[in-house]
Amino acid sequence: MTYRPTHLAALCAFTACAVAAPPPAPKADYLATVMDTSVDPGVDFFTYAVGGWLKRNPIPPSESVWGIGKVLREQTYANLRAINEQAAAKPTDADSRKVGDFWAAASDEARTERLGLGPLKAELAKVDALRSARDAVNLAFAWAPLRTRAFFAVSVEQDEKNSDEMAVHLYQGGLGLPERDFYFNPEKGVARIREAYLTHLDRTLHLLGRDKAGDAAIRVMAFETALAKAARKLEELRDPEKNYNKMTPAELTASRTPSIPWAERFGEWGLRPATVIVGQPEFFGALETLLASTPVAVLQDYLRLRLVDTYADYLGKAFQEEHFKFYGQALSGQRQPRDRWKRVLDAQEQAMGMLLGKLFVKQYFTETAKRRYDAMVEGIRGAYKERIERLDWMSPETKAKAQVKLAGITKKVGYPDRWKDFSALVVTRDSYCGNMMNASRWRFADMLSRFGKPVDRTEWHMTPQTYNAYYNPSNNEIVLPAAQMMVPGVADADLDDALVYGYTGGSTIGHEITHGFDDEGRQFDAKGNLADWWTPEDGAKFNARAAGMIRQFDAYEPLPGLHINGKASLGENIADFGGILLGIDAFKKTEQYRKGEKIGGLTPMQRYFLGYALGWMTQQKDEALRTRLLSDVHSPAKWRVIGPLSNIPEFHQAFGVKEGQPMWRSPADCLRIW
Repeated sequence: MTYRPTHLAALCAFTACAVAAPPPAPKADYLATVMDTSVDPGVDFFTYAVGGWLKRNPIPPSESVWGIGKVLREQTYANLRAINEQAAAKPTDADSRKVGDFWAAASDEARTERLGLGPLKAELAKVDALRSARDAVNLAFAWAPLRTRAFFAVSVEQDEKNSDEMAVHLYQGGLGLPERDFYFNPEKGVARIREAYLTHLDRTLHLLGRDKAGDAAIRVMAFETALAKAARKLEELRDPEKNYNKMTPAELTASRTPSIPWAERFGEWGLRPATVIVGQPEFFGALETLLASTPVAVLQDYLRLRLVDTYADYLGKAFQEEHFKFYGQALSGQRQPRDRWKRVLDAQEQAMGMLLGKLFVKQYFTETAKRRYDAMVEGIRGAYKERIERLDWMSPETKAKAQVKLAGITKKVGYPDRWKDFSALVVTRDSYCGNMMNASRWRFADMLSRFGKPVDRTEWHMTPQTYNAYYNPSNNEIVLPAAQMMVPGVADADLDDALVYGYTGGSTIGHEITHGFDDEGRQFDAKGNLADWWTPEDGAKFNARAAGMIRQFDAYEPLPGLHINGKASLGENIADFGGILLGIDAFKKTEQYRKGEKIGGLTPMQRYFLGYALGWMTQQKDEALRTRLLSDVHSPAKWRVIGPLSNIPEFHQAFGVKEGQPMWRSPADCLRIW
């Protein structure tokens, strides 16, 4: 939500006199309210830029991460709650009725408690009836619409090498921990997570009626560990060529999984794909062997746990509390759950977020703001065009193709022009869990319906109320939700260009455009196809420059014994670096930069860099930091500031950073990619 300050004017009630209103009080400089000027910017720019706010705003017990995005989320929670309560009390159309019915069912704690495991009993009975590994696999296929991701993951998405067609994709999956390295990393904190997960499996089986579940939990953990061993590492999943393996369903059956008749299984979903794209063929070969060697009782327990963990937060209190003990406390560092109504809104975002977004933007995102950021995208696109032409390491041939791709990037700002049809989604006031299961089935059916149809390039995969943004290589597009452009409690019109070009222009718009030219995005052409448009020499030069960034981030150690994974985070680090540079170039063309006047004692360039840091004003619990270091391709917030800025001479100049200070890198050592 964009808040606008209220100005109170004194109005004379007498016709004989008029009293002039006092001048409005000067607005406080938002940047000044978050800085910690006791810190030298050349020593730790992150703390200098936002440390004041972080000191005054400790992480609440219900959170594992706290920062600007979370504060905006709190504003959004309040706005969405009002929308829900109004829809529940007095719906105005079919869409608002679905929103209101979902809210009413989810808010009825007493009914949810009475239902207990009822919403899952039919599915759990299917597990009880399993008699073979083949039965277990068949049930995993039947559960794909419920998004349990048992054994593997399946999706219908654009073919990476033919972006005009939708293709069936198969991917490694089946893990209860966030990423494969959680099963193997020897660091003490990760070892404690494994112990806590084993306890969680034990307790969940106990809630399902098992008196002595310890041995069963150990066997399930061993099964998942074997799945993890067969899975590719996080950094390997960022190689689009290696993860593109097209074969016919019959070939997949014959070469990797003789016990799984893929064509027959796909047919049960109404799919008849001539080929499928298998992300990690070796994983499916290992799955075949593992299924044959695992007792049916272990597969049954594994499936029970996958189902219950998927829907635990929508069941009774005992299941909610157990789910939170592991996924909230042990894995993320939360000390207590969020308020129930906020968790309901999180679930609703997952179930029908775009439907809610349609109601949200009507009230909370102005056309004026939309036009501002539309124009900013074009300014940054223009800056990139000039930057490409100035590159001294890239050949004219590759530059020409880069310009074609840049010109072809589609921008989506604020919210969709065409909203998704939710008429087939069934929502009642009977069951919170039932509504979440219906929503999963609806999303799966919607996904399957795309197969064999023209690609819908207008679709959004992030809601307007989301504080985030993305670049989609298959569509060659950037998507910028409304919430991502907002600053808490400040009207967009009250934000100066320097702050906005750093906060949104560099950290979001420039970042997302640069993703089209990072180590992964650069492998896709202007039409969104996985195709090599680089000369071999230019590709080698790019990789050599990117290797410097890998080394820089590999050296950072946010927790003792746990470094940033420079290779896994390379794309995001390149996008951060490139986004800042593009934002600088575009900002230099603004009137504020040309005038050079200070605001709050800060020069325009200082405000630009502080605006960039504002976007990463975030702190997190060690548990959450540990989890992200192992499972997230994004570097932690602090290093997304100090890492790229240390390579930028304009930053050194703006803050008088001296040789020998931590934020200093010599001109010879400063990285240059885009």
